Amino acid sequence: MTDDLPKARSVPFAALAPLGRILRFLMRQPTSVFGLAVIALLVLAAIAAPLLATHAPYAQDLSNTLAPPSAQNWFGTDELGRDIWSRLVWGSRITLSIIALVTIVVGPIGLAVGTVAGYYGGRIDTVMMRITDIFLSFPSLILSLAFVAALGPNLRNAIIAIALTSWPPVARLARAETMTFRNEDYVSAARLQGASDLRIICKSIVPMCLPSVMIRLTLNMATVILTAAGLGFLGLGAQPPLPEWGAMIATGRRYMIDSWWLVTFPGVAILCVSLAFNLIGDGLRDALDPKQMNRR
Repeated sequence: MTDDLPKARSVPFAALAPLGRILRFLMRQPTSVFGLAVIALLVLAAIAAPLLATHAPYAQDLSNTLAPPSAQNWFGTDELGRDIWSRLVWGSRITLSIIALVTIVVGPIGLAVGTVAGYYGGRIDTVMMRITDIFLSFPSLILSLAFVAALGPNLRNAIIAIALTSWPPVARLARAETMTFRNEDYVSAARLQGASDLRIICKSIVPMCLPSVMIRLTLNMATVILTAAGLGFLGLGAQPPLPEWGAMIATGRRYMIDSWWLVTFPGVAILCVSLAFNLIGDGLRDALDPKQMNRR
């Protein structure tokens, strides 16, 4: 009788939309191209920071403080004579590491909470979603401030705080997707064939949630950057002399009237990278949309 049952297998939509087709779709969208270019530059700057930086990021030149942009210092210098361009380039490593570490933590936690709650429902769903609602009831920056205040102000604790406040939207999305797929024929077939709940969730539910979760995580990266910059600006994230962009703005705000370059260039960097992740997320949403795929 099992021969008449649908074959129990995981068929994530991403498998129907190969990476090459997704990239081709993104490359046809000017906004997505801009986003990909900015992120590529960020990765390049992080990898090649020793080559791209014209000065050591911590080198002080007290005879050249608050110098405007010039051929010697492309983006000017700060109050200690440190080269802004070099500090921005080295700061890209900090920004990229924050994004990567937070995403590595948030993705699995959000997927686990959302899929378990959506698959089992009942009391398990109620308890998990009420905990999620508690986290969602606070603005992410305010909640991050509370965690950092409890853990202590430094970059590591800032990353932990951002991760602890970033998983609820992913969990909510994964739960909604799971509730859509849990009654599909291939899931019912897996149950009838004796598959355990863990196997069904991992092999049949999670792959189907991945496209939406990937989009959510990409869009979430912009929030991560802004939250990290906000914590750095308030003195609760990366501590001086680390060249973190938010901390650079916090230091330069005292001189911004006469030395505009101290806050302008780090601010533009934060703006461009945040915008880039938003544009890529929008492009991925369209690329993974079945309706869009059918038109191609």
